[in-house]
Amino acid sequence: MTSMDHDFSQPNLVDYGAIGKRRRDPLPHLLRQILARAGEPCEVPRTASRPWCSALFQGRRHSITLRIDGADAAARRRALVHGIGEAEWTLHGHFVADVTVDDIRSSADGEEVDLSALTIEEW
Repeated sequence: MTSMDHDFSQPNLVDYGAIGKRRRDPLPHLLRQILARAGEPCEVPRTASRPWCSALFQGRRHSITLRIDGADAAARRRALVHGIGEAEWTLHGHFVADVTVDDIRSSADGEEVDLSALTIEEW
């Protein structure tokens, strides 16, 4: 028996849209909303997204690192993480099942926040 990778989300395809029943990765839309919540200046030095499934659901597990800069970075970081688990997110074809803060690092240059999110495809 052989296996084959059926990942049709290669960057050289003309349209990075849904193929068959596959849906787009909701990470870009989620990132826009997280960045808006964090305020400016903020950057995303690292992200990762991978498929996730259970017996009843399928979706994606996301890992996000945010870098918050500026004189008010600590206050903006506190505002970002406060209540992030209960925040409302709007994603087409997905919903956010969970968002957690994995780590917070402070330095003289700013703040870094590691987040994990689980998005589930809507049926």
